Order: sequence, then structure tokens, then C-alpha cells
Amino acid sequence: MTETITIGVAGSGTMGTGIAIVAARSGHPTIVYDVDQGRAEAAVGQMKAFFAKSVQRGKLTQAQVDEIMGRVVATGDIAAMAPCGLVVEAIFEELEVKGRLFAALDRVCGPDKLFASNTSTLSITEIAARSGRDDRFVGMHFCLPAQLMKLVEMSPGLATSPESFERAWKICDAMGQRPVKTQDAPGFILNCFLVPFNNDAIRLVEEGVAEPAEIDAAIKGALGYAMGPMELLDLVGLDTQVLLCEALHGVTGEPRASCPPLLRRMVAARRLRRKTKRGFLSYETTAIFGA
Repeated sequence: MTETITIGVAGSGTMGTGIAIVAARSGHPTIVYDVDQGRAEAAVGQMKAFFAKSVQRGKLTQAQVDEIMGRVVATGDIAAMAPCGLVVEAIFEELEVKGRLFAALDRVCGPDKLFASNTSTLSITEIAARSGRDDRFVGMHFCLPAQLMKLVEMSPGLATSPESFERAWKICDAMGQRPVKTQDAPGFILNCFLVPFNNDAIRLVEEGVAEPAEIDAAIKGALGYAMGPMELLDLVGLDTQVLLCEALHGVTGEPRASCPPLLRRMVAARRLRRKTKRGFLSYETTAIFGA
């Protein structure tokens, strides 16, 4: 049985918050780090709101929630990540920014600590090369929303040691997730399909084929998806989809992965995501985990 370790989550957006929920819920002390202390504290507030709904639905008791949240700390001080046995990075898809974060974490965390990136399109090997510990570095791509979806794509870099990958796999499994092994390839399994698929849906809107809500209704009704592509884009963030397009198209040249012009216009207009109440669809709440 995997020992209980402190898990650090670097990044307090939708994905980072979901990963922190998974870590804390599974019994691990959890540290949520963001350069902005306020954003880290807001993420903890979102965690509390998610668990409050679990109490309302009878899935957890308030005592259980209090115990879970008692394991969670928000911080804006990277030095507070020192006790973490595993740090999972969940910031935006820019290689140099991720590299600088991991270089800073390397100066703080002991040499036996594992690093992981939640990247969905960038090369694990390239990020690991900037981390100062490429043999103790893995890809851990959680599916959105992480607190509901069990699948995690686990990807070793070229220098990842078998021992480090096995340790990370066991931690993932102990968190109640379902790891699958992929190679360090653009988009891994899911985004190799999903980024072009979502772009295709955007192009249907762009070409006037159907309204966003109708596209979602068709996909959910006919294909059995729990969430339509427009809902998913609004949850991920349209600005994030731009970065995903640029990363995947940049390394593959796949035409369907290129960024649709409508997507760039919507980002310019700040119609970004569910949290801003307006993306492809409109929302009454800014909560990142809807009712």
C-alpha cells in the first residue's frame, strides 16, 4: 500500500482545483500553490463549495468534509512546497513558463521528491529537461473535471527512471484514479482526438451549421457524451483551447488542430469560459463546478 504523502498542486485554476480535490479526498495532505495567494485561497473556497454539494447529495457527511478540508493549505510561497512528496503542475500550456516553475520547485524540494506535469499537449521530456530532475519527472494528465473523471494519462519522458514512473503510478492509483500509460507523444491519447474534435465543433458554429447548444444536444444525444464540446470548451477556457491548438498544431502540423478564427475573436472579446459567465454558452453562476 502506498504511504500517505503530502501532494502539492502548483496552479489554482479549474484543473488545479480539481486535482487538489482528488488528492485531499484520498487522504493526502494537500498544498495548493499559486504565485497569487488570493487565487490559491479562492481555489480552496471552490473546493469547499464542491464538498458542500457532496453533503447536500448525501455522498459525504459534514464531519468527513471537515476532515478532508483540514488537510488542505493554500499558499503563495513556493518554499511551502518543500514537504511535498509529489508536486503536480497545472498551469497554462507554455513550455518556458512551466520550465521556470519547475526550476524554482527544484530549488525548494528535496532530491527524492517527484515532479509531474498535467500538460495535455507539450512534451514531457522537454518540460522535464528544465526541471533539474528529469529522471524523477512524469506526465500526469488528469481528465477534466478531475474530481469526477477517473482517467489519468501517465507518460514517462525519455529520462524518467522506471522507479520514478512506478512510484508515480502507485500514488495515482492510491488517489483512486485510473492510470493508463502513454508515450511522450503530442496530445497523448485524448487530446490527439479531442483538440481537433473541439475545433471541428467550433467551425460548425463559425460556418453557421448549428448553434452551440444544438451541437451539444446532438453530440450528447447521439454519441452518449456526458458533456458536449461547447460546454467542455467553456469549462476548459477558450484561451486555454487557443494554447492547446498552438501547441498541438505546432508539433504535428495537423490542419484540424489549427486554431479557428472564431476562437481567437471570442478570446479577444473576453468571452472566455464558464467562470466569466460567457463562452459559447451563457451561465448564471461563476462557479467553476456547476450545480
